[in-house]
Amino acid sequence: MTDAKAENLTQLGREVAVPASPDEAVLETVANPHSGETYLVRFACPEFTALCPITGQPDFAHLVIDYVPGEALVESKSLKLFLASFRNHGAFHEDCTLSIGKRLVAAMAPQWLRIGGYWYPRGGIPIDVFWQTGPPPEGLWLPDQGVPGYRGRG
Repeated sequence: MTDAKAENLTQLGREVAVPASPDEAVLETVANPHSGETYLVRFACPEFTALCPITGQPDFAHLVIDYVPGEALVESKSLKLFLASFRNHGAFHEDCTLSIGKRLVAAMAPQWLRIGGYWYPRGGIPIDVFWQTGPPPEGLWLPDQGVPGYRGRG
């Protein structure tokens, strides 16, 4: 659902089960009251989980999603439910990270979006995945994503 009218929201303020899969999840949007302004919205999900598609073992990541809204904002409860729908979904780190970014772009058509997937190591190798729609808009204050590279115990 990408209707930008708040009265059309189906999840906010209601009891909603976590979708069984990302494909079943609905990303809802609301109108951006400051469209025409260049500003950054950040979502951080420090406890993202998905499953390895081969072993079924859990994979954990710290996701940071930055976007410059266009006409619409993603509604945060629908985003939380969408992200939670990956808990029982098998996909590689790269696929999870890019799928999330591309679904958000499709739902709200932001001016710009980037996602950083900082995956915790399994098998001794952390995998960090980064994707963005292009260069950030001119004049945008773009803070560092604030997630240090993995350094183990040291």
